[in-house]
Amino acid sequence: MQDGASPQAKITRLIDNVSRVILGKREAVEHAVIALLCGGHVLIEDVPGVGKTMLARSVARSTGCSFGRIQFTPDLLPSDITGVSVYNQQSGEFEFRPGPIMAQMVLADELNRTTPKTQSALLEAMEEHQVTVDGVTHPLPRPAMVLATLNPIEYEGTFPLPEGQLDRFMLRISLGYPDAATEVSVVEQQVLRHPIEALEPVVSPEEVVELQEHVRQIHADRTIMEYAVALAQVTRRHPEAELGASPRGSLALFRVSQALALLRGRDYVLPDDVKGMAVSVLAHRVIVPPSARMRGLDGRTVVEGALEEVAVPGARSGQRAPAR
Repeated sequence: MQDGASPQAKITRLIDNVSRVILGKREAVEHAVIALLCGGHVLIEDVPGVGKTMLARSVARSTGCSFGRIQFTPDLLPSDITGVSVYNQQSGEFEFRPGPIMAQMVLADELNRTTPKTQSALLEAMEEHQVTVDGVTHPLPRPAMVLATLNPIEYEGTFPLPEGQLDRFMLRISLGYPDAATEVSVVEQQVLRHPIEALEPVVSPEEVVELQEHVRQIHADRTIMEYAVALAQVTRRHPEAELGASPRGSLALFRVSQALALLRGRDYVLPDDVKGMAVSVLAHRVIVPPSARMRGLDGRTVVEGALEEVAVPGARSGQRAPAR
């Protein structure tokens, strides 16, 4: 499926294709594609029935990637995710039976419904793009991406995600309810069949890998890097934050800013690219105590405060970021 289109044109084509299924949520679709271009993973936190699963399936279909789905339940075992080694009596050797994590695009549905031990089975795959079973390391196919869903309104029978697990998600997004006109279009679109059944690949997995390389070539001045790091550091100094954004978070913010610049047709990063992605990248990495949440303080407000506090690169001395 190789063609002579520019990287920006391929990315836009991919976003347009996914948006044929996920109506009225272009920003969320863009963020999911940006994470894919950075080799990152996405946490989709929203109420039931707004299209979280369809978003994952649409991205997989639009890229021609293999798709695996893991329905997380309390009795799920780590081996149900990674796979197992089975003894073959004919050959006299153990053979690896891969689990669903070995697909290129993996939907981790209701991730918080399983125990932290089973959740941790994803950690190696998400960070190192490999799994180790019985001492043998198996690399994941490229591209490799995990899209995990959470239902924020149900707490019975769920387990909190460990901080290390949260930190491995490059972005957190939500879809939200559509407006009335969009919801009518969703219903109308599915009168005869679901639109995802007609969705065809518009880029190949190989082209996705090439686009990931293009992202890394996008120029960013050192001041841009310092800006991303400064935002992360401010979240760590917040008096009510138990845990601020990690160095992995500032690196993720820098990387997605490169991808956003490429999407916008530029070969260089602007401070606005960093500002536009800061909340989606950093907010879920900031942990605040329950007492602060009861007063309306959460990771998002901490990051928004950091955006107001940290000077924008290139601004006049003493000038801060405009209020968002």
